[in-house]
Amino acid sequence: MFTSIKTSRANKDIVTDLSRKFNLGAENIIARIALTYSLSQNRLLLLSDIADSQGKEYSKNVLFGSNMPYYIGLICVKYGLYKTDKDIPKYIKLHIDDGLQLMNKELRDNPNLNGYDYLIDKIETGLNGLMEE
Repeated sequence: MFTSIKTSRANKDIVTDLSRKFNLGAENIIARIALTYSLSQNRLLLLSDIADSQGKEYSKNVLFGSNMPYYIGLICVKYGLYKTDKDIPKYIKLHIDDGLQLMNKELRDNPNLNGYDYLIDKIETGLNGLMEE
């Protein structure tokens, strides 16, 4: 299917800055959080909006570890795709880039934000959203 995903050039420094600021581990952790945060938004991204691929590169094993089927499943459910669809890597890239931009904006708006508080806030927001349904 694919061997690696590359962020956009604009997000190359953002993933490094977010990793350093949030102190949650390696850069691939921030990329995973960005992917799932973007997927959690109530909108679909368009393949026509895909950015360049001149940023940080992640092999599929580094990015997903042994959890790749779950991340692929999230994309498939969101877009109604089958797990072998040729566009899945493009959607993964779109959502990583989008999530990094969303997270960077939140950090700019709240420079005192730390990684654990950020994650707890997002988990609480998600749980509250589930309770409202």
